Amino acid sequence: MEISAKTRLLVVIGDPVAHSLSPAMHNAAFRALGIDAVYVALRVAPDALAGVLAAQRATGGAGNVTVPHKEAVEGSVTRKTDVCARVGACNTFWTEDGVLVGDNTDVFGVTQALAGIGGSGKGTRWLVVGTGGSARATAVAAADLGALLWVRSRNPGRAQEFASWSNSIGVRTQVAHGPVEIDVAINATPLGLAGHDPLPVDVNHIPGVAKALDLVYAPGETRWVHALRERGIAAMDGREMLVQQGAEAFRRFFPDSAPPTDVMRAAVNRALRV
Repeated sequence: MEISAKTRLLVVIGDPVAHSLSPAMHNAAFRALGIDAVYVALRVAPDALAGVLAAQRATGGAGNVTVPHKEAVEGSVTRKTDVCARVGACNTFWTEDGVLVGDNTDVFGVTQALAGIGGSGKGTRWLVVGTGGSARATAVAAADLGALLWVRSRNPGRAQEFASWSNSIGVRTQVAHGPVEIDVAINATPLGLAGHDPLPVDVNHIPGVAKALDLVYAPGETRWVHALRERGIAAMDGREMLVQQGAEAFRRFFPDSAPPTDVMRAAVNRALRV
C-alpha cells in the first residue's frame, strides 16, 4: 500500500485499541478494491476525545469507535441515524457538510452474528452481560427481533438503569440477580481481551442455554467460548460480529462501493490465526 497526499485516512478510536482488528480488515478491503485509503488505530484517552473529534470534523474524517467512547461520541456528533439515537451509542462516524454524522452498525453486526448460530427467533430469551454501548446495541437488536432480555452487571445500579432504559425502547427486560433460564447468552463486556480475565458469566448460572455469542474476539477464540463448547453449547466469538458491523460501516464510508465481506472475514481470520 503506497500512501500519498491523496490517500484518505480512516481511524478507529478507543482505549485500549491495540487489540482491534479493524485496521487489518478494512485495509484488506481497500487493497482488494483498489481504494486509495488507509485505516489506522488511535488510542484516545477520555479527556482527549473532544479534541480528536474536533480534528476529525475539521479534516473531513471518518471511522469507527470502540470502548469506552461509544456513548460519548453519540452525544458529540451533530447528526445521527435513527438507530444511533435508539442505541444511544455511536460506533461509526463520517463527515458531511462539515459536521460529524454518527451511526451504529453494531446492531446489524449482532443481528447477523446471532442469525448465524440460530439465536434470533421471536420470543427467544437472551441474557446480555454488560451495560455499555455493545449491550445497548444488543438491546435494540432484541427489540427489532422480538426477543426477551435479562441483563447482568457487576454494578447493580447500572443493571437496573439499563433494564429501565431497555424496557422503555420496547424490550421486556429484567435484571438477572442469580441463575436464569435463557436460550442465548451474550457477552457485551471487554472480559476476554486479556487471557487472565475471569469468565463474563459462570456457565452454571445460565442453565438451559443453547447458544452463546461472545462479542470479544481473541486468537484461538476466548476462554468463555471454549468453556461453553465443553458443555455442548453452540458458541461463537466476536469475529463475525466484527466483520458484519465493519461491512456495514464500509457502506457508510464508501457508499458507491460494495464491501468485500469475504475478503474482510479472511483478513480477520488470518489475524486470529484461524
